[in-house]
Amino acid sequence: MIREPTCAKPHQTLQEQVSGVISTFGKAAFALTTSLVIVATGAILPSPGDQALAANLLSPEEKRTVSIFERGTKSVVYVSSLARKRDTFTLDLREIPDGVGSGFIWDDEGHVITNYHVVREADDVAVTIGSGGVTQQLQAKVVGVDSDKDIAVLDIERPDDISLVKPIPVGSSSDLVVGQKVYAIGNPFGLDHTLTTGVISGLNREISSGINGRPIQDVIQTDAAINPGNSGGPLLDSQGKIIGVNTAIYSASGASAGVGFAIPIDVVKNSVEQIISMGIVVRPIIGITFAPDPATEELGIQGILVLKCQPGGPAAKAGIRPTTRDDYGRLNLGDIILSVDGKKVRKAADLFRSLNNSKVGDTIDLEVLRSESKEPTHIQLELGGRPAQ
Repeated sequence: MIREPTCAKPHQTLQEQVSGVISTFGKAAFALTTSLVIVATGAILPSPGDQALAANLLSPEEKRTVSIFERGTKSVVYVSSLARKRDTFTLDLREIPDGVGSGFIWDDEGHVITNYHVVREADDVAVTIGSGGVTQQLQAKVVGVDSDKDIAVLDIERPDDISLVKPIPVGSSSDLVVGQKVYAIGNPFGLDHTLTTGVISGLNREISSGINGRPIQDVIQTDAAINPGNSGGPLLDSQGKIIGVNTAIYSASGASAGVGFAIPIDVVKNSVEQIISMGIVVRPIIGITFAPDPATEELGIQGILVLKCQPGGPAAKAGIRPTTRDDYGRLNLGDIILSVDGKKVRKAADLFRSLNNSKVGDTIDLEVLRSESKEPTHIQLELGGRPAQ
């Protein structure tokens, strides 16, 4: 712990105090001055040539990591959620920090992407852009959100230096492999522009949205350290392109335990493009309520059991049959969806995944088994839409 000098006595005059300080620390000050002179003359500090030599001692892999970090930090931002609190004495409204997270610049128009849970309860949002000591804090507004995927799009005000707006290079999450190197940049525990490295530990994971509990499929698992404050930051590949948005960790303590998750950039891109163009995300739907997985497993059903069809919805229009009861209260099972566009569906996650790359208005092929039939039938269905909550 740093302590201040306590050589002054309670009733000394200012002149006496100053004299005492000079007397006590005179020799130390001279020694410090001497050491500063030595540093200033270059006897201790490395010369530019030494610095260049040190850089040349880096391995090719280290140089690549340094380059990825230096380029990536120009696009990574610090997101602060602010809450308005009324002072109990003056009754004035004050803004106080309510949470921090990370984000990244998406385009030249100043759109910033982060996790929805970072800004969910914020009254106002501030975004700090820039790197290398040249930064500026800007006010931001929420353009729209996709709570199903835990994504929010912000719009920042124009900075004094427009060159600080550096969109992040966008990669693809469609061809990732387990074992490839990844880099996470963010602001863990409020420490801005922190780099961690690791590999892709797993693919096609499923986590639940912390907002509404809906499943997020095809999530990337990584052992790159992700801690509180990293949420919303980018997961980069070895080319420095974003392949995912860091969103969660699996840890009993709340700190990194080597199991982190990132939402694939292909999923994020679909949501972001809709939010920027329309302000909302419209997700394709079949228009059914189906039995939960444990119930179908208990019944020995290998597919999606339709319980209800939304009146006038896509499934009802296509002739999908719901589960009903007869006059005696006996249950008549509804249609069982076996596949969507040739891809088998055995549980709810399979059904959601089958619609990830579809759009409202697309026509899909459903393979359906009916209770009175031994052979499945195929039904063409035009997808409807539901705004993300």
